[in-house]
Formats: sequence, structure tokens, C-alpha cells
Amino acid sequence: MAGLGAHYSARDIEARILAAIRAAGLNPEQHLSPEELGALDHFHTGGLRASLELLEVAQIRPEDRVLDIGAGLAGPARLIASALGCRVDCIEMSPDFCAGAVLLNRLTGLDDRIEVHQGSALDLPFPDDSFDAIWMQNVGMNIADKQQLYGEIYRVLKPGGRYAFQEMAAGEATTSYFPLPWATDPADSFLVSIAELHAVLGKNGFVAELFEDTSDAHLNAPTADAAPSPLTLGVFVDNLAQKAGNALRSLQEGQIRLVRGVFRVQ
Repeated sequence: MAGLGAHYSARDIEARILAAIRAAGLNPEQHLSPEELGALDHFHTGGLRASLELLEVAQIRPEDRVLDIGAGLAGPARLIASALGCRVDCIEMSPDFCAGAVLLNRLTGLDDRIEVHQGSALDLPFPDDSFDAIWMQNVGMNIADKQQLYGEIYRVLKPGGRYAFQEMAAGEATTSYFPLPWATDPADSFLVSIAELHAVLGKNGFVAELFEDTSDAHLNAPTADAAPSPLTLGVFVDNLAQKAGNALRSLQEGQIRLVRGVFRVQ
């Protein structure tokens, strides 16, 4: 994981975030809304729009306890907590991202509903049957041991619990353009095909309620004409333009696919 640790490091992330917030004309001394931060803290394909779309199909209820795996800066967790009033736990391997998430939780006044834990998706620090819903966006492509990953998700979900996710899958051609948003080089990219992803979830006891390839919809999504803002992923992601360009080219050429799903445990 040393390569991933470097890839997801962001030195002085709190200072960077505060500087960007002020440059955008916002006051960090006043409560900020999750929507105001949406371009900064949804570090996955499709950004805030994709999170809103996943929230529509995830069937999360206000009384649910939710776990966000690979939470990054916890943008989706704040979206869920703000929109539904849920309690959300976040698990994130990067200490820098954890620090940024804690800061943004405080600035949005949501730190009483969201708890950030530094740790691994392969060894979740929670008892069995802890959560009603688990949320994960663009995380599995960094994890080679899919069996352990989905076994852990299954373990901490309550019977009847839901796993809502967005994930990158392998396309028909080999992924060849690096760096990508999730990997500086091929050694940290562990894509499997859509069929393999469905199969490993089934082997771990999950039943599909929704499973769809959203690649074309993402490629055809309208681009917002909003004025440029200092609040972007570039605040904490180095070489963002190159990484995003490589990801777009990979998707256009069929080297990667984007999928979305909601699976339920038996």
C-alpha cells in the first residue's frame, strides 16, 4: 500500500482547503453547506452529480446507520447526513484525507453526525451487523483482494442491509494511460470486469437490486457552464488535469467502464 499512500497524500491539506474556501469568497467561520463544497469534496467520477444520482437509488432512510468506505474528504457522507439526517461513519486510509474530512465536517456543522476513522476497507473496525447501508464510490479498483473487501462489507451489514456503490471496472482493452485519479502506475490499479464484479458479490451473499453500466451516460452528461471556482479537486489532487484526461480517454476507448449498483444482503 506504500504506492497508494503516496498517491493519496496531500501535505498541509487543511491549509489548502481553508485557502481555497476563502479564495472562493466563502467564510470558514460561518457554517458552509455541503452543496457549496460539492466541487471540492466528491473525489470520484461524476463528482457531486454522481453522488446525487446514487443517493436517489440507494434507498437510505433517515433512521439508517451508514458507513462510507474510502470516504476521501467525506463529501458524500455530508450529503447523506445533511439530506437525510443519518448518522454516518467514514473509513479512509489516507491520514491527510481524514484530516480534511474532519475539518469540513466541522465547517459544515455536521461533526455531530459524522465520525471519521482512519483504517482499511479490508479490516473494518466495526462489529458484525453494525450498519443498515454501506456506501462506496470508486474505491475497489485500488484493492486487489475483492473477496476480502466484499466479505468485510457483508460482515458489517445488518441482515437485509444495502450496499450502494459506484465503481470502475475493466473494459475490453488493457488500461494503458497513467497516471489516473486512483493510481500513479499500473501496480496500484486492480480492475476486474463487470461480470467478475457481479460474480464476486454473488459469491459473498449479495443479491442485486440494481446493477448498471453508466459509462455512456457519464460520457454524454452535459458539462456545467459555471464560472471557474477555486474549490476543485485540484486543491488536494496533484496533476489533476493529466489524471482526469487519462481517465476520460480510457473510458472513451473502452479500457475502463463505470458501473453503479445497489445490492442487498440476504
